[in-house]
Amino acid sequence: MGLRDVLFGRKQLKAPAEERLFALTTAAITLETDAGLKFGGAGAIVYKPLSAGEFTQADADMRELLHAVAKDSGAEIEKRSDRFGFEWLIVRDPELEDVVTSIHTVGSELQARGFGPQLLAAAFRFDGHEHPVYWIYGYKRGAFWPFVPTGEDQERDNAQELELKAKLEHELPIEADLSRWLGLFDAPF
Repeated sequence: MGLRDVLFGRKQLKAPAEERLFALTTAAITLETDAGLKFGGAGAIVYKPLSAGEFTQADADMRELLHAVAKDSGAEIEKRSDRFGFEWLIVRDPELEDVVTSIHTVGSELQARGFGPQLLAAAFRFDGHEHPVYWIYGYKRGAFWPFVPTGEDQERDNAQELELKAKLEHELPIEADLSRWLGLFDAPF
């Protein structure tokens, strides 16, 4: 961070703490036993694409790598764009470990090529309640938070989210600032 950044109040973002993503695989036992939630068989990484040639090549290489990994595990890969211009790379596999590994591979590849700031979040679906529960991993802060959309417009179940936070805060790096618990409404999985 240079003098200009200090004067104008800009901060340089720290690199994403990708290894924290794997904490979800160990927390899955607590999610099932204490919260009654089972992995829903899908996860996704969300990123903002660039039109730069280097990013386009990295995106193509990353998808090729992911398809090779998915072929070994039997996972299905799907790419979608949302109305905000973000890309969703969805991995469908009944094994949470395989989905986390695939998503970690994508995030690592983008970061290694200098596109870490393009990473928005990773999301993992869990079922077992009235509404699906998503555990969101924010790359910018290296922390998780629960997200429970109610399916009614842009509403969410804050009480259940806080309950899940209390149950998992000793196993997952949970985002302490609740104002950063952004909802990924209309998740395509």
